[in-house]
Amino acid sequence: MSRPDWEKRIRRARELAAQYSAASQVLGFYSEIAAFQKQTFEAVAAEHLRADPLRPLAEQLVVPAALERLQALAELVERKGPAGLAQVARELRHQSPDQWRVLLESEPDAKNLAHGFFARACLQPVAEYLALDCKVQLTGYTGALCPVCGGKPQLSVLRPEGDGGKRSLVCSCCSTEWDFRRVLCPNCAEEGHTKLPRFSADEFPHVRVEACDTCKRYLKSVDLTINGLAVPVVDEIAAAPLDLWAAEHGYEKIEFNLMGL
Repeated sequence: MSRPDWEKRIRRARELAAQYSAASQVLGFYSEIAAFQKQTFEAVAAEHLRADPLRPLAEQLVVPAALERLQALAELVERKGPAGLAQVARELRHQSPDQWRVLLESEPDAKNLAHGFFARACLQPVAEYLALDCKVQLTGYTGALCPVCGGKPQLSVLRPEGDGGKRSLVCSCCSTEWDFRRVLCPNCAEEGHTKLPRFSADEFPHVRVEACDTCKRYLKSVDLTINGLAVPVVDEIAAAPLDLWAAEHGYEKIEFNLMGL
């Protein structure tokens, strides 16, 4: 695995914010969060942390740097975030470090996406850093959960290979990417082609919904064979209208992205 290119994510978010007016606010906010995550990653790197191979990676994320950075995140969100998140940020700023630790150590709650946002924003850079230190054999792995941290896939990516594209999944927690069969649901393992519809929109020719009519779940796919300049984790956020379309048609996302979409 290579180190994450935070500047590339930030630049892409700003480019797409200027291109897609419907997603300009969420992308502008994401660019601020990505800058915060870059600083958090650098703070963790300065501590020279190492992943413990005897413990699940997901249990190693609440490190001092993450706790210390939560205050800065709350201040940033209070200034730049949407009203709902800003209110939660104000409440967090007045809580104790022990309460912050409870927040970061809590299991994700689909009913409280606001608190989950703060935990993910702080812990994702830690996970991405520690994942670099994990000696996991990705070749030959065919599972639907991340082989490094056990996280659910955030999106899929099609990368050029021969005359077509090879599909991979990207972890929602540590951003590890691993190969995955093209005609297979990552949620329920459905492999019937007719039960795995694909949907796209002219506005986003390189992004599509990959759905499953068996479990009614979906994720979005970023096709780098169509647009090689895309940054998958950013372009997936920009294509938020596809999430609205999927919800209207009865599909539920396998895992929300950092922006809660």
